[in-house]
Amino acid sequence: MKCTGIHALSGEPILVRFSEVIEGVDSLIDAVAGTGSYLAPGFIDLQVNGFAGVDYNKTTTTHEQILHSLRAQFATGVTRLYPTLITNSEPEIVGCLRNLAAAKEALGHEGRAMEGFHVEGPFISAEDGPRGAHPVRWARKPDIEEYKRWQEAAAGQVRLVTISPEYPEAPAFTDHLAGDGVVISIGHTKANSQQIADCVSAGATMSTHIGNGAHAVMARHPNYIWDQLADDRLTASMIVDGIHLSAPFLKVALRAKSVERSVLVTDAVMPAGCEPGDYMLGEVEVELLPPGDRVVLRGGTRLAGSALRMHDAVSNLMAMVGASLRDAIVMATTNAARVGRIGSRKRGLSTGDAADFVRFTVEGGRLKIADTWLAGKCVYEA
Repeated sequence: MKCTGIHALSGEPILVRFSEVIEGVDSLIDAVAGTGSYLAPGFIDLQVNGFAGVDYNKTTTTHEQILHSLRAQFATGVTRLYPTLITNSEPEIVGCLRNLAAAKEALGHEGRAMEGFHVEGPFISAEDGPRGAHPVRWARKPDIEEYKRWQEAAAGQVRLVTISPEYPEAPAFTDHLAGDGVVISIGHTKANSQQIADCVSAGATMSTHIGNGAHAVMARHPNYIWDQLADDRLTASMIVDGIHLSAPFLKVALRAKSVERSVLVTDAVMPAGCEPGDYMLGEVEVELLPPGDRVVLRGGTRLAGSALRMHDAVSNLMAMVGASLRDAIVMATTNAARVGRIGSRKRGLSTGDAADFVRFTVEGGRLKIADTWLAGKCVYEA
């Protein structure tokens, strides 16, 4: 099969030859550039708790509902994702992982979009502020034996775990998981500088939604945000919806981390793409506020995930800080593949990589998805 467009990373007109993997990328004559249609690697979302009315944090979520959520995300250009579970009891986390693993197997080709699973908590701070919207009663210290039970339920597909380094057990936990090839990300923490440094030295490589899941007021310096921004061993994920991060913070974070150590995530929850109203995120009551762009704890103002879509995150990054299309796409694709250790997607539109790509136009500074391909098959067409 073949697909043509303007390479979003190089600006050159190309023709991609592919089956399940990319077999070749050929340059084309300049006249093709007049089409205005871009071609990019498929987007990758390392943190998505649910989508289109579907909650990954429930053991009762059906395979059909999960498929519905995947197809809704294909329409946003996402081709690979890490369904994400938040803090809960061990039985609930184990049950949700088992359900997601079974769905991935049952859904065939489209199920392959679920590249692995992200467990965000329960090994996070129990303190108000850093804990965010996670239920306090389930926050607890890292436990290697519990992690092993997660992996058994998930058929070894837990690929990313967010923890707080504030616990004495964090370095040994990090070292063990890193030895298994699991990405350890720092988040929802009140850890001090030494605790963060010890966790990074033990193998942590990522910061979960930097600038969020934090105290509203903290010490000017030192603090756990500066510590993570300053450490070049950490790649930072960012929720660029214009709500979670201000433009000045986003500019500073990108200058500190550089584009190459920055990743776009949505942190979307089940109300994303739905009508405003009341919803549940696992056992947490949340509300999607009008016009449908902000999710908060019901009756309050504290953010509880987002309603962000990945193609909008790309557009927002360009609008908020003047990022180039190339840089925004890199943060949504090859950077995410590298830090998330998705081996088949690290090179982008290159021979041998999985044939995941998205074709889109840019209209008024906003991306408009035309079609999305997953491992050589078209899974969305506008």
